[in-house]
Amino acid sequence: MPLEPYDAAYHKENNIKHLSYHAYIRKLTPKSSDSSAFLPPLNPLSYKVQSQQFRMVDHLEIASMDIVDRFLQAWRKTGMQRFGFLIGRYEPYDKVPMGVKAVVEAIYEPPQQGELDGLTMGWPWEDEPRIKELASHASTPLSVVGYIFTDLDPTPDDRTKNVYKRHPQSFFLSSLEVVFAATLQGLHPTNSKSSPTGKFASRLVTAVLTATEDGQVDVSAYQVSEQAVAMAEADMIEASVEPGIMRVKEEDRSQDTARYVPDVFFSFKNEYGLEVKKSAKPCFPVEYLLVNVTHGFPQAPNPLFRSIQFCIENRPGLENQTLERAMSELSRLDAPALVPGQDTYKKKDLAEWLSDFHLIAFLQTTQLFSINDLNLLIKIATSPKLLEDPSILDPLLNTDSWQTLMTFTREHTPARPGTSAPVRPSSAMDEDIPPEVFDQIAADNAASGSGPGIRICPHCTFENTHAGSDCEVCGLPL
Repeated sequence: MPLEPYDAAYHKENNIKHLSYHAYIRKLTPKSSDSSAFLPPLNPLSYKVQSQQFRMVDHLEIASMDIVDRFLQAWRKTGMQRFGFLIGRYEPYDKVPMGVKAVVEAIYEPPQQGELDGLTMGWPWEDEPRIKELASHASTPLSVVGYIFTDLDPTPDDRTKNVYKRHPQSFFLSSLEVVFAATLQGLHPTNSKSSPTGKFASRLVTAVLTATEDGQVDVSAYQVSEQAVAMAEADMIEASVEPGIMRVKEEDRSQDTARYVPDVFFSFKNEYGLEVKKSAKPCFPVEYLLVNVTHGFPQAPNPLFRSIQFCIENRPGLENQTLERAMSELSRLDAPALVPGQDTYKKKDLAEWLSDFHLIAFLQTTQLFSINDLNLLIKIATSPKLLEDPSILDPLLNTDSWQTLMTFTREHTPARPGTSAPVRPSSAMDEDIPPEVFDQIAADNAASGSGPGIRICPHCTFENTHAGSDCEVCGLPL
């Protein structure tokens, strides 16, 4: 006989701590073949704090290491903590009976102010409707599947290693983080036929980038229990100074802020192995509200978005998204010269560069793309056969929005000189220096003189050996 998906021996043998959500439903559902006798098996929660038997998401899979590495770059350069929303999808997970995994394809960073030991951000997230709508038009529809934040602190003795602060003798998620997770999960319920309300629990995952025991950086993933969500919605719990302890609020029956707090208990096994029930007032361990989620990376990465080169949003001073940057890169890729039906390696390079979630989300804000053309762009940019067959780009190249962008790109990019010129060393920092600064430097050099008969062109900074009315390289007046 085949094993049931909730078979306890199988879960113990394979070290699976929680039932998958669908296996839990199967366990609760009567075996009767009479569908008319079926009743929704999920009941409202009591406030007895106990470990949750099931989990809505069994595994967090990040499509590529590059996604996490790109997210970490901001912390590496500034030392300030960062927060981002996980953009991805849900798929079956074959390592757990009837399991579900969240697959992350991108991390979108909302406006925030990082600090050494935390961060501040605006709430609600204003761009959420726009980003969700955009992500839903990918070749495989995407949505917000969770969020991620850093909690990293380099050790004083060795800056290449980080402080190991989240472990069984400390805490995994702080009480403040649990309340935040419960709030977000409550705002993102899952549709369910097994609940009288039509919705039950949430698949939103909390991921933390923190230090391992050897000081390296790794991902930890969690959800909070439905009891945590219910208690947060009832305004019964609050964070405490001790991160591993959750406080139960005092009852308040005043007219303006009435709050009824029922008796709350939690149970545990004492040193003799006996089950003991204890009042949760005024506080109880946070771990009773946590549900572990495993995580990992695919052995053969095949992310939907092939590029992570474009600047990331909301990193002012560190990375600045501008239309000029995008047009400069389009010009370098010779995008204005590419036409439908043409099969060149340049089209493949352009296709790879366009397959960047941050770039597409930025182009949406430029008002150059219509809604339909933008939806076409993200669908093409996430096509599984994009790099194998760059002709998939042709419908995009035919759109009015693309032609408008190419017109701007041509006007932005100066004509290439007809004769060769010395190459001026450049760096990434030069891109951030306004052109007028170079013009002023060139003008100052010209005023001071660079030798007899030599003039510096204020447009291309080339040293003209014969002072005349026009530059020998760019042809513009000196």
